[in-house]
Amino acid sequence: MKYGILAAVAVSVLVSGCQRKAEGQTVAVVNGDEITAPDLNFALNLAKVPDGADKDKARSQVLEQLVDRRLLAEQARKEGIDKSPDYLNRQRRANEDLLISMLADRRLNTAQLPSDQEIQTYIASHPETFANREVWDLDQIKFQVATDPATKAEIAGSHSMDALVATLQKHNIPFQRQKNKLDTGIVPIDLYKKLMSLPAGEPFSIAAGNAVVVNAIVGREPHPITGDQAKPVAVQAMRKAQAAKTLQGLLKSLRDSAKVEYQPGYAPAKKS
Repeated sequence: MKYGILAAVAVSVLVSGCQRKAEGQTVAVVNGDEITAPDLNFALNLAKVPDGADKDKARSQVLEQLVDRRLLAEQARKEGIDKSPDYLNRQRRANEDLLISMLADRRLNTAQLPSDQEIQTYIASHPETFANREVWDLDQIKFQVATDPATKAEIAGSHSMDALVATLQKHNIPFQRQKNKLDTGIVPIDLYKKLMSLPAGEPFSIAAGNAVVVNAIVGREPHPITGDQAKPVAVQAMRKAQAAKTLQGLLKSLRDSAKVEYQPGYAPAKKS
């Protein structure tokens, strides 16, 4: 009889020990799943609450969003979604993306600061980002890639957006037309030089998967970055470029030392 009493007491202790409470670092408990203060602080940082906002209200709203996320995630697990091949593939891809991003951030944070002379040379060699920076108004037309060679040639020979529209309508090719903007500061220097050499209104195309986006520059607004404003922008861009170069070197080293085996028919073509 005493053993039964002791067993009951032990079970009671174990059950009470497993019951999580919203106290200390635990700000909420959702069906036994804790939401901690670090969880909430991380979510608040992602939310980027404005300085003038009501902090308590913002914190409450973000916490409720976390509760909603936990409930929906719990339901997904109950339905077995976390065991599906599609979920496992996406989870692996998301984990890899996060690790690669954090590796790039680490390389960026440890990249050597450039000298003043290097900064000035960089600024002078990238006018599209600094002295000559502009925001372009674009006329855009998006459509699926044509498969007929003659149609493709006719599309390529359209030297205005109106001519392109006429060609697409002639061949019954559906399209979407819209306005957009482009900051020359994000355009690679080689592409910038090509675009600057185009005649006024001449379309240029960008591949987007199975679609093509044809653009024409219909307006330009100067937005130069000069003087004291230019230096931090240049430093950031130079450090990112240096970090990317370091990652490429690291990847080459890892490739050279890695053992990669391919099933027949899956190996990449040998470089000539």
